[in-house]
Amino acid sequence: MRRELLIPRPDWPQRMQDVGFHFHSIDGVYWDESACYRLSRDEVDQLEDASAELHRLCMAAAGEVIGKRRYAEFAIPDAAVGLIERSWRAGEPTLFGRFDLAWDGQGPPKLLEYNADTPTALIEASIAQWYWMNAVRPGADQFNSLHEKLIARWRSIAADKNLTDLHLTCMGESEEDVGNLDYMADVAMQAGLTPHFIDIGRIGWSAAGKRFVDEADRPIAALFKLYPWEWMVREEFGAHVASSDTLIIEPAWKMILSNKAILPVLWELFPDHPNLLPAAREPGRITGAVVKKPLLSREGANISLSATDRDCATDGPYGAEGFVWQRYHAIPDLSGTGGNHMVIGAWMVGDEPAGIGIREDATVITRDTSRFVPHYFE
Repeated sequence: MRRELLIPRPDWPQRMQDVGFHFHSIDGVYWDESACYRLSRDEVDQLEDASAELHRLCMAAAGEVIGKRRYAEFAIPDAAVGLIERSWRAGEPTLFGRFDLAWDGQGPPKLLEYNADTPTALIEASIAQWYWMNAVRPGADQFNSLHEKLIARWRSIAADKNLTDLHLTCMGESEEDVGNLDYMADVAMQAGLTPHFIDIGRIGWSAAGKRFVDEADRPIAALFKLYPWEWMVREEFGAHVASSDTLIIEPAWKMILSNKAILPVLWELFPDHPNLLPAAREPGRITGAVVKKPLLSREGANISLSATDRDCATDGPYGAEGFVWQRYHAIPDLSGTGGNHMVIGAWMVGDEPAGIGIREDATVITRDTSRFVPHYFE
């Protein structure tokens, strides 16, 4: 694995606009093609194998938590327990998720966390970097089957659940979420579904029909959401979920895997696994440099690192729900100049590895301002 410097294409903003990637410059530099990462075929195989293995471990860990009702460790409210157990027993389908990995091509990839409920950075990992590769590295290949696998997964879910329509929702003021929703609507439509957009605040409840409805009073048979379950279950909306037959994607059982309390459970069940880092729910149990993470934080918020060579922390609204402590693992910087610490986002679609996206940051904490850098392999 190596980092290569490039001269960005002069017309790259228009190229990104053309594929529907409209938030390419959100908060300044986001999409960054002044560099790229070159991987070998063997390294891609290692990442694919690690992703499949981590998925297996996480499904086993979810079964452990649900089977032994270990919800208190996750600060999951009582009202959500029934939703989790019902969705798990029913085998409600998962569409996708993203493992964040620390890896420089040496040794096994290490799991930092699992974005299992509302993963973003999707359109850039899928079609944006694919079109970049075809223009900049023609003849190369990329660990990226996201687009095809999302279409196939939606087609499978639609056939299994007898769906013809799909509602998609988020908070409308988020440009990034809307962009990801637009892309998801496109792949769902290619799978044969008719998409309908609705702001989450506009979803209604029909007491007579005991169902969620949209603004045209159409029943919502299936709802894809970019809105966290931990927010939903604490709102009036969540109180109706148990009474509804709406299929919600991601399913409620993903509340287990999207919570960082899963990290200590994984280490407990699979100690010394090469793809895991030691983690605990209590301070002081992890030796050496540690990272303190809130159970529910997103985009690197409220993370603090205590190490002999560096200390850093981020602000944010999280932490009241509790923390986990994970052993610090070096976040690679292959630039040789500093300020380009890279984290690999390894995507799962259904039960299958589907590709990677790479983000860089000036610090070892990946945040919402981190840059997306494309990759290829030969």
